[in-house]
Amino acid sequence: MDIVLVPGLWLNAHTWDAVVPHLEAAGHRAHPLTLPGMASRDADRTGVTLADHVAAVVAAVDARPGRVARQVHVGGFPTADGEALLSGLPAEDGEVPMPDWIELGEQANVRDFDADQLARFYADAIPVPERVVTDPVRLSDERRFDVPATEICPEYSAADLRGWIDGGHLPELARIRDLVLVDLGGGHWPQLTRPKALAQAVLDAAG
Repeated sequence: MDIVLVPGLWLNAHTWDAVVPHLEAAGHRAHPLTLPGMASRDADRTGVTLADHVAAVVAAVDARPGRVARQVHVGGFPTADGEALLSGLPAEDGEVPMPDWIELGEQANVRDFDADQLARFYADAIPVPERVVTDPVRLSDERRFDVPATEICPEYSAADLRGWIDGGHLPELARIRDLVLVDLGGGHWPQLTRPKALAQAVLDAAG
């Protein structure tokens, strides 16, 4: 199976370096992506938009709903149509740097980094083009709800996530017809702190 690995915000393909060998050892073909403007801290991010990132993923997957066997989200959820991917973080010169998660009161995000790992993580973080996080998401194909999904829950539990879904806070997830919630534990970036456990969760999702 081809497994396309999409990095989260502030990251690129290298975030998957410790996960890929486990997937390949199981016989799969892993395709970690570096999205436009995210090759390095020095990359040109001028004018990069959310649509550019979407186009890069579509090109890698050759994706329409009928081509995707399962979607797997690691510590994140699909944004509803018309909403921004992530609003409220300060931008500098058209870029959004990674915030200090402890200062924001989001200690759970980084609870499994030791001090040295956390320092390297912040040092390596790549600013995100502002429009990637502020442009509204556009969704129109109702077939997306037929694509099975696995939600891997790291810094929150599957029970937490089920409560948010049942409470009406995640309308996209609520409409997915085949949804599996998986507890993993740890912080928000298990590809860096628990790569073997995350790889196993992905393999389980891949069947």
